[in-house]
Amino acid sequence: MGPRPEYPRPALRRAAWVTLNGEWAFGAGPDPTFDRSIVVPFCAESELSGIGEPPGDVVWYRRRFDAPAAEAVVLHFGAVDYRATVWVNDVEVARHEGGHTPFSAEITAALRARDNVLVVRAEDPLADQTIPRGKQYWKAVPESIFYTPTTGIWQTVWLEPLPLRHIRGLRTRPDLQSGAVDVEVEADGEVEIIATLEGQVAGRWSGQDRGRMQLEHVVPWHPDSPALYDLEARLVDREGRTVDRLESYFGLRTVETIDGRFHLNGEPFTQRLVLDQGYFPGGLLTAPTDDALRVDIELARSLGFNGARKHQKVEDPRWLYWADRLGFLCWSEMPSFHEHSAEAERRLIAEWTEVVREHRDHPSVVAWVPANESFGLQNIDPSVRSNFLVRLYKLTHELDGTRPVSSNDGWEHALTDMCTLHDYSPPAELARNYRSVEAALQGHAGDHAPYDPGFGYRGEPVLVTEFGGLRVSGSGGWGYSDVRDADQFLEVYAGLIDGLMQPGPVEGFCYTQLTDVEQETNGLLTFDRVPKVEPERIRAATQKPKGGQLKNHS
Repeated sequence: MGPRPEYPRPALRRAAWVTLNGEWAFGAGPDPTFDRSIVVPFCAESELSGIGEPPGDVVWYRRRFDAPAAEAVVLHFGAVDYRATVWVNDVEVARHEGGHTPFSAEITAALRARDNVLVVRAEDPLADQTIPRGKQYWKAVPESIFYTPTTGIWQTVWLEPLPLRHIRGLRTRPDLQSGAVDVEVEADGEVEIIATLEGQVAGRWSGQDRGRMQLEHVVPWHPDSPALYDLEARLVDREGRTVDRLESYFGLRTVETIDGRFHLNGEPFTQRLVLDQGYFPGGLLTAPTDDALRVDIELARSLGFNGARKHQKVEDPRWLYWADRLGFLCWSEMPSFHEHSAEAERRLIAEWTEVVREHRDHPSVVAWVPANESFGLQNIDPSVRSNFLVRLYKLTHELDGTRPVSSNDGWEHALTDMCTLHDYSPPAELARNYRSVEAALQGHAGDHAPYDPGFGYRGEPVLVTEFGGLRVSGSGGWGYSDVRDADQFLEVYAGLIDGLMQPGPVEGFCYTQLTDVEQETNGLLTFDRVPKVEPERIRAATQKPKGGQLKNHS
């Protein structure tokens, strides 16, 4: 079996598919020389690609394949960073801009039965800081909070053989309060859908376009009991024969912000999140195996966390699948640009639109984060910044009105559904900072105010979504604060959590961070996922109960 052999799109599955992962011809520069080989889906900068060095701004890929027998064939790319042009047998079949989102092309007309030639050109100019790149560094050597960049293909490439008439799309919008799910299908005819829960039929629907499926058994999705309904969708002809079939799933749950608190399924819920950069030894942004994605979630849960803020990364669909399956909350965050312009705004808005559309059917996703710490928006007129943030906030709610939005995580919020603050103070100071809303809004991030001019606190939940960053002295790299050893690590960590969970307005937190990443060595785990302190001791501290609520959050 080749690299990453698992089905790459678990939320929309068909039985027949062909992976194109494995060895491809590879070249770099303006002309397609193909003088090296690379292992897809790993980027050239990664060791697992077989290259392990920066390839330059333009890279080329070539692979030969035989066409699967089918009336139609679709070519899928999980992600190519940043601009991609794709040819099959010298026929251009796709162009895509956006380094973190999937795209596909119907390539049937360009195919022959055997020895098809697939060529991909990817361009990722590192000097262009108007491209949304998140933590990928634009200089030669990673430093500070920035890491090795990713150029070109970094998620699975695959073929999907289809009948001529097939289901082109399926959306689910679960409604826990009504015990129903709204379905939306794109298909060439009538679709029959069956929902099952633990093997028992829970609902049926048939029709075209859209409709509502009432459920016989209503079981909510929750981190403690992540109940998922399986879906089977069949496209049928006039004789009732199945023409096309796919499988999906959904979870019933609600998320709301009410009276200064975060609610899950109608009940107040304390989010205990960990900052997760999603970098892996050997593969960088690409996990070496599907198990590695699952294990990261299991490790975080063993440390007492019930979710992660996926920091400056649009995560692999397989990670989201495991989060849905294992009951792990996700804050979905857009990688930022680092230099502002009208073109930078256009690029980020276009890609963020794709991200929200891709992630909005996952029950694990409970919050949207379109911007972080004013990355790329620091040295501009505050009114220009806040106008852009308001546009992002409103766009996000138009695309998905069921989740809260953190408009600019950390500080300088505009319109926002959560007041999310970053504060790397030591325990005693952190505790003082969050005994009241007034104290929290004093600002503890240097020159950064919690809200931009013209905006202010409106009663939204207060969460401290970056803090800690502890590093054991002598371990190399850097962290936000140093401790002597594992015992002091635990003492300080417990003090930080205790400070936030004392009576006050704080409704949740996100600790920095899950793992070391390259030179940033402030993880609870090493880069190789070895715990620095016994997980059960960290878990006990992480799950410190909230010590009472303020009756008046104003």
